[in-house]
Amino acid sequence: MRQITKESVKAFFNNTNYSKSNTFIVNNKFYLHNNLIAEIKDNKLILSNCGWFSNTTKERLNGILEYIGKPLIYQRNFIWYLEGNKWNGNRTEIKL
Repeated sequence: MRQITKESVKAFFNNTNYSKSNTFIVNNKFYLHNNLIAEIKDNKLILSNCGWFSNTTKERLNGILEYIGKPLIYQRNFIWYLEGNKWNGNRTEIKL
């Protein structure tokens, strides 16, 4: 896992503002390239890839999932899977 992912995920779960390179955290919202890829709201984690099926997006999302002990996103034949199910990247809620 990249250092920027470790730092940003820690800030995300500590509700601390963070900004480095293409990643920033503000008010429990996690942004990558100005796209909201994760937020914590009402004791739920909401994930989205914002239409970007990139390795960086997947790496940041997996950093978040790993931090809370959830199964990681993986890819098989160009299809992403979240919690073992095909995932199109749309906003998905995960109970914390």
